[in-house]
Parts: sequence; structure tokens; C-alpha cells
Amino acid sequence: MISDITLGQFFPGKSPIHRLDPRTKIILATIFIVAVFLASNPATFLLLAITTVVLIGISRISMKVILKSIKPLVFILLFTAILNILMTKGDSAPLLSFWVIEIYTEGVARAVMMALRVIILIVGTSILLTYTTSPISLTDGLESLLSPLKLIRIPVHTFAMMMSIALRFIPTLVEETEKIMNAQKSRGADFTSGSLVKRAKALIPLLVPLFVSSFKRAEELATAMECRCYRGDKNRTKLVKLQYKGIDFVFTFIFALIFGGVICLNIIPYKFDSFGLIYDIIFYKV
Repeated sequence: MISDITLGQFFPGKSPIHRLDPRTKIILATIFIVAVFLASNPATFLLLAITTVVLIGISRISMKVILKSIKPLVFILLFTAILNILMTKGDSAPLLSFWVIEIYTEGVARAVMMALRVIILIVGTSILLTYTTSPISLTDGLESLLSPLKLIRIPVHTFAMMMSIALRFIPTLVEETEKIMNAQKSRGADFTSGSLVKRAKALIPLLVPLFVSSFKRAEELATAMECRCYRGDKNRTKLVKLQYKGIDFVFTFIFALIFGGVICLNIIPYKFDSFGLIYDIIFYKV
């Protein structure tokens, strides 16, 4: 399960999304996140799902990588889906009634929409940011967008560097955790069986060396940066200067249309009830 975590990994490529300016990707990711949280009916989710599928195709990221990014979320998705199904009450007759458990159409629809929201959010933002943008480019783009905050003495460069280092070391920490876990298993450690308290205690031999290794890596990184005379953004130049291109304006215009489409689809009245329409789609009644 740990090896399936792809957050923070960068997959080099020459796709149109890879060639976008990092500032454009950050802006598009922000627009996409807002649109996902504004989505409230089947039409908006369909629009965002189509957008996500198109992004996957344009980025040329392997579907295997996409599925690996979703795999660690399966438990959370199932847990939230069950909660929504059991806790949501409807106005119509229940689909299933057993003892004190009643399942309504609205609960099933809400569970489906919640799962779609999480999947679209994770996949879409990963493709726009970490999968197609190197940590250095992401740092430069974030620093450039936040540069006006320098006028009020906010250390923008330091903040951007911290974000970049954190994203860069996520795959490293995941790999280190897997190595320590395998080493502990070879010594007889059991992380999966027993009560919750027992499994929590079994994690102590894993967490202690992981924290020690993390602090050691942080110290080595700080020493390496000092040896290279790193002094933040004071008198600092950049090897590659960021510059908007035509493709950046094209993608921005397309995402603006998608955002406008989500807003319009939320406002325009529907002939069908949202939850009922999802139910009909699920059970092949449309």
C-alpha cells in the first residue's frame, strides 16, 4: 500500500501540459479545485469527469499511475460512502429497510457524488501539478505568483522553497518507510494483526527510525545548502526565466469556460431531480 503512494512524484514528458508555464498550472489547479467544490449536480460532475479524462489523455500519464494514486484512497472512499448511505434520509420510501437501517435514494446518490468529488479532485490536481511539473519549476512558479507579498515583508521565497522540499521528499520518505517496514517484518514484527492498540504499539519501531532518518536527511540538506552558499533570494538569479506562451492562454481560456459551465449548470433549473437522476443512471432507468 505504501509503495502505491504517488503524491509528489514527477513524471517527465513532452506533453502540452508538461510544456505549460508552472504559474499557469497553479492557476488552473486552483480554478479546477474551486470548480470541483462548486459542483452540486450530475451535469457538473459529468463535465468535470470528462475534463479529468481529457487531462489524462493530454498529459500521457500512464493509467497505471492514475490507478495507483487512487488505490490508497479506497478505504476512505468506502468509509465515507457507507456513512453517507446510512446517515442520509430521504423524502421517498427507502430502497432497503433492515432493522434500524434504512437506505434511501438520496444516500446512494450522495455517496456516489462524494466519491466522484474526491477522485476527480485528486487525479485532476495531480496531473496539473506534481505529475507534470518538476519541484524546481513548481517553486519558481509559486514564488512568482506570491511575489507581491514581498511588499509586506512576507518571506515568499522561503515559503516556496519549503513547499518544494516537502513535495520532493514525500517519495523519499515513502521509500524509506517501506524499507524500514520490510526490515522490521524480517525481524518478526506484525503490523496487520491484533487489536487496534496492539497495532498502534507495533508502529513504534517503525516511527522512531523514520523520524531519526528524517531529521538526519534534513540536517544533511541544510549542510549541503550552506556549503553551496545558499542565502535565500538575496541577489539570486534564475537559470530559466518564466515566460507565458500561447498554449498557456489557450488552456486558461478553456478552463475559464469549464468554470463558467459549472456555474451555469448549477444555476440552470433541471428537468430531473439531481439525486433521482443519479439513481436512474445507476440502475439503468435512463
